[in-house]
Amino acid sequence: MDLLVCLKRVPMVGGRIGLLPSERQIDTAMLGFTVSPHEECAVEEAVRIVESQGGQVTVLTLGPPEAAEQLRDAVAVGASRCLLLEAGGKEWGPMATARAIAAAAEQAGPFDLILFGNEAADTADFQVGVRVAHLLGRPVATGIKSLSVESGAVTARREYRGVEESFVLQLPAVVSVKEGINLPRYPSLPGRMRAKKAVIETLSPAYSEEGLSMERLVVPKVERRRAAVLGEGREAVGELVDLLEQLGILA
Repeated sequence: MDLLVCLKRVPMVGGRIGLLPSERQIDTAMLGFTVSPHEECAVEEAVRIVESQGGQVTVLTLGPPEAAEQLRDAVAVGASRCLLLEAGGKEWGPMATARAIAAAAEQAGPFDLILFGNEAADTADFQVGVRVAHLLGRPVATGIKSLSVESGAVTARREYRGVEESFVLQLPAVVSVKEGINLPRYPSLPGRMRAKKAVIETLSPAYSEEGLSMERLVVPKVERRRAAVLGEGREAVGELVDLLEQLGILA
């Protein structure tokens, strides 16, 4: 089987998020980059399918040249082919992204199964996988937590309001998976060495305007409090009792 997994380069979120003066982009000067947990699971699922049935896993991303790092991370755990769609510094929304991926899939394929993470970690659009399936005329299932491939079809399962739903899609198909469908493996030393030597195939997709455009980003306000030192030793007992009374802890 030939599988395609679509990734997105997103900032690592481990601290306070700031915006550039334009308020249209996150300030990434002090942040690293990664892919979302959903997409890590998509890569792992594709590698497992190929290990059991044979074939090849191709990983694709739309982004700057630096996004090759995330493609190499996927090679380190079992992917064998990398496609980088150069973003060219433009703002790609879900519609333009889907059109670029669909065109690349037709050009670089054919692929029996295209996997997405259920949503990107930064924008949580939930749209691109469904839009790609529509453009390619393929059946699609989203939010999947269990996947199996047999006899030219994929069986995809998910839970919705406490009920398990099962879908049987004839290949070729598109599926988006959720974090928890599997436990992604850690890259091995041979895998890391292979990733360093991996060839990154570069494509220049045609940019298309969207009906929607970004006005600005807003970082939610977070109430910040400072700790107050009441005192030291027995001198602080009175202050502590007053505070406990204010909090209603003392009767």
